[in-house]
Amino acid sequence: MPDPDAGRDDAGTDAIPEAVARPPSRWGVQLVWLVPLIAIVIGGWLAARAILEKGPTITISFATGEGLEAGKTKIKFKSVDIGVINSVDLAPDNKKVIATAELAKSAANLLVEDTRFWVVSPRISGGSVSGLGTLLSGSYIGMDNGSQTRKRRDFTGLEEPPVFTSDVPGREYVLKSETLGSLDVGAPVYFRRLKVGQVISYALDAEGEGIVLHVFVNAPYDRYVKPGTRFWHASGVDVSLDSSGIRVETQSLVSVIGGGLAFQNPPEAVGANAADANSEFTLFMNRTDAMKRQDRIADTYIFNFRESVRGLAVGAPVDFRGIVIGEVTGIYTRFDASARDFSIPVEVRIYPERFTSRYVSGSQGGRLARDPRQMAQWLVENGLRGQLRTGNLLTGQLYVAMDFFPKAPKASVTFGEGTPELPTTPGNLQSLQDSITGLVDKFNKLPLDDIGKDLRQGLKDASALMKTLNTSVAPDARAALLAARTALESANRSMQPVPALLQGTAETMRDLARMAASIRALADYLERHPEALLRGKPEIR
Repeated sequence: MPDPDAGRDDAGTDAIPEAVARPPSRWGVQLVWLVPLIAIVIGGWLAARAILEKGPTITISFATGEGLEAGKTKIKFKSVDIGVINSVDLAPDNKKVIATAELAKSAANLLVEDTRFWVVSPRISGGSVSGLGTLLSGSYIGMDNGSQTRKRRDFTGLEEPPVFTSDVPGREYVLKSETLGSLDVGAPVYFRRLKVGQVISYALDAEGEGIVLHVFVNAPYDRYVKPGTRFWHASGVDVSLDSSGIRVETQSLVSVIGGGLAFQNPPEAVGANAADANSEFTLFMNRTDAMKRQDRIADTYIFNFRESVRGLAVGAPVDFRGIVIGEVTGIYTRFDASARDFSIPVEVRIYPERFTSRYVSGSQGGRLARDPRQMAQWLVENGLRGQLRTGNLLTGQLYVAMDFFPKAPKASVTFGEGTPELPTTPGNLQSLQDSITGLVDKFNKLPLDDIGKDLRQGLKDASALMKTLNTSVAPDARAALLAARTALESANRSMQPVPALLQGTAETMRDLARMAASIRALADYLERHPEALLRGKPEIR
């Protein structure tokens, strides 16, 4: 049996069990901190992943903040979202707007030196409409990757969107013109009335004396741009009047309204290689000027006219028997102090190659002679002169005609320190005017007063003669006629009783009637042919 006193102390109270200390478990502490450690590891992994996957942060400066909204405005490349605008602030100088954007990591290789950014919004330019999709979705920033390799993180946004992106195949060319005309960015470029490109930019040249335009011709049409290609303004309607009638030319309705360019190759450019990118060309005002023959040799002369040059303008042709051999480059006035006389020097540019045939002995043009002065002197000595002629009766435009006038006064070429001067001869209208003036002078020299006096005196004498005839001759003539009538009546009465005499008289009267008819026919014939009195009646063969 168990001892009832067991577990009691000496005082007789119950004894308390003694606690035994147990050593702490090593795994218990680790299990408590396991969850926070796992959370820290996961957080670190997420942070590292976020850092590793985070794209580059860039800044873009714009002239204004129109269309930019922090946290909403997207950045798109090929219509794919690659970033978003985080903040929009003013630049330190308060002149621009700085937009900070965060891009996707995949777009990092697109951020190079010549990468372009611009705000896409509804826009009408060059006859085309773009950005209509932003009316509902809102504006966004477009991006175009560059071709360089140097990395960049700060950019300047374009004020105008580019006409084409860098991945569009084709070539860019430079055109130089005196005026911009009605062109604008995006204006079309035509080849055989087919739209093949567009104007991408324009600016004044360094001297401010012209316009430099950059155009882009899409592939495969860029292979038709040769080193000798001619470009011209295709804006508006080109109306020309010539011997074949009125011609109206235009590229398209778009070019009439918004302007445009066109180009074409001259015959000598056929078969040539395509022009290199960024080649320079001259932009002409119209197709006529563009397709003119480009001459290598040009000589300058002066025609000194002493008649009115109204209707003659700079650019008027210099014609030799229907062939244009030059053009007028200047019209001036000259006063000769010694002779007290005014003249009109007209400066012309002559192209000697147009006098020679490129089909003779394989020649490709050139001068008529090695010594141009000697040749010019010989031509003038043989009657070569300059003359003003009317080129269009409707407009009154004049041109300078060069031709040979064998009866012209002797002259020679004036060679001095300046431009050689060729002799001239008055124009046809001037010659007619001089002839009329001469006739008027001769008419004015006639003694009209004396002739008038003699005529009045003759009229008085004629009036006196008529009075004499009426008073003296007329009564006697009337009396003679009455006497003749009386005699005829008496003869008629005396012939009535004699039948034979009457019959003879009748025959005589018939003969007289036939003679009167013959005389009448003769008079009619002489009235129609008065020259028969001198030459006689021609024989009938």
